[in-house]
Amino acid sequence: MGALIRLIIGVPGAVIVTVALFLFMSIMIAGDVRLEEEKAGVNIDITAQLDDSDLNDPNQDIKRPTLDTPPPPPPAVNDPSNRPELDGARAAIPDLDVNLSIGAGFNPDRDAQPLVRIPPTYPDRCQGRASSMEAVTVQFDVTPEGATTNIVVIDTTSRCFNSAAVRSVGRWKYQPKIVDNQPQWRRGVVTTIEFQLEE
Repeated sequence: MGALIRLIIGVPGAVIVTVALFLFMSIMIAGDVRLEEEKAGVNIDITAQLDDSDLNDPNQDIKRPTLDTPPPPPPAVNDPSNRPELDGARAAIPDLDVNLSIGAGFNPDRDAQPLVRIPPTYPDRCQGRASSMEAVTVQFDVTPEGATTNIVVIDTTSRCFNSAAVRSVGRWKYQPKIVDNQPQWRRGVVTTIEFQLEE
């Protein structure tokens, strides 16, 4: 109902406004209404030629640039009281009555240190069901020869990656643990291997 009322009121109103505008424009065209005449534009000549100077003319006065004068040297100080003392501070070494044992200064004992860590290959069979980042935590022992053994998976985000992580750790090489200058077993090394799917 409201649309019908708007149509009844709107159509005659639009017709009246259109006719009024048409009549106003026809009166302006028929009458002597003149717009202000255009003013003459500014003429800019961008092709003006500059006169080249003749470099071979001996009468031509060419000014050479003046060079900056260097700053004066700093004033010399001849007063000996201005010089700092170079002797330094002197103090007596304190006498400590303490029995200290600092050892030999070199301890050859050390823990197992990794030499070669071959990164694991991302298993193709795990690509469809894995997230972009997977991790496998393994525990292993290092032999006195530096090889890894007794590799056990202790935590994983996906079991699909366990065998790839164990194969990778099995190829790692270590400097063995040294105790009293002798290589020893290093048991219970724990590390986490991350598998990241490349985009």
